[in-house]
Amino acid sequence: MTAGRISQRGLLAQVSAAHLVSHFHIMTVPALLPLLPAAMGVSFVDLGLAIGVFSIVTAVVQAPLGYVVDRLGAHRLLMAALALGSASFALLVLWPVFPVLVAAMALAGVANGVYHPSDYALLSRGMSPDRMGRAFSVHTFAGFLGNALAPLALVWVAVAFGLRPAFALSAGIGLAVLAVLVVRGAPVLPAPVPGPARKTGAPPSAGFSRQAIRSIMVLTLFFLLLALSTGAIERFLVSALVQGFEVPLPTANLALTAFLFASAFGVLAGGVLADRTRRHGVVGAAVFGLAAVLIAAVVLLPLPGHALIATLGLAGFLTGCIAPSRDMLVRAASPAGSEGRVFGIVSTGFSVGGVAGPVLYGYLLDGGMAAGVLWASAGFMALTCLIALGQEAGMRRRREGAG
Repeated sequence: MTAGRISQRGLLAQVSAAHLVSHFHIMTVPALLPLLPAAMGVSFVDLGLAIGVFSIVTAVVQAPLGYVVDRLGAHRLLMAALALGSASFALLVLWPVFPVLVAAMALAGVANGVYHPSDYALLSRGMSPDRMGRAFSVHTFAGFLGNALAPLALVWVAVAFGLRPAFALSAGIGLAVLAVLVVRGAPVLPAPVPGPARKTGAPPSAGFSRQAIRSIMVLTLFFLLLALSTGAIERFLVSALVQGFEVPLPTANLALTAFLFASAFGVLAGGVLADRTRRHGVVGAAVFGLAAVLIAAVVLLPLPGHALIATLGLAGFLTGCIAPSRDMLVRAASPAGSEGRVFGIVSTGFSVGGVAGPVLYGYLLDGGMAAGVLWASAGFMALTCLIALGQEAGMRRRREGAG
């Protein structure tokens, strides 16, 4: 085993652990939502606004922080994000009241704006190109794992011991990973080998070319549509199935669980696919197109409970498969040395979708249009496929022009 491989594995482990923490922090307040109104004396609307502060702050700061990552160093900023995110929940251990919750969500939103630019910059510069897709898939899988672990751990701690210990757990997991990064230090990385689509990239200090700006704008829309399509399922599937299709609550919850866990394993499969092809747009469009068909089938066909769970599980697996190809598309569009700022800009689409999606889907549910939630998800998936194919065509033209 070579030193280069050891350093790459260490890098991937550090970045993936930080990504798990970021998603654990994202889910902390939503996981505790049923317990917070009585504990803090506020309404669900108030708590929704507090969660909205998190998304809005992330959306505002993420692109500028991408530039800071490229200037000051991704590893250093990643440690700062872990410290700030953990400190935000430590505040709630000391003062578990609503005004502090809003302030904590703002601070956590700033920390959250660092993770994607730092993570992707470190992976894009430090991993070998032939392992890049799998590295992205492991990184994304860790985030999904954080999503799944947070509700299980936090609700159990809160019910058994109270809200303060639950917030302490959220802060503690971030501090534990921060301690590992401090002790281990920044991994000694092999010199990054630029891929063919990146050889002509501008140095970090230069501005983006017109072609790069166009690609970044399209990919930001791509991330927005991804957030809108998958967010409909992750946050509103249970309500839509119960309200609009008379699915029993336990069955609807099992269907969502199948979707989420299958998504995590779909990410790993997608990493293998991403490393075996250069046509990442075609791969992304194919798997997301099939997922859209399955979501439409849930609306159109009277599926029994086991078939509904299996269908949504398969849809989740397919939506997970797109994640590594999505990241490879962004990497291909990033001028060498500017990965942090590009991932910071395009990830803003996730944050905007996180704010706009709940408003849209809440409106549909309040209006008795539960099927519209699933139709909207399938429609946004179809639009995502078109953008992926457009990006693939553009990349093919650039490769042919370079050749």
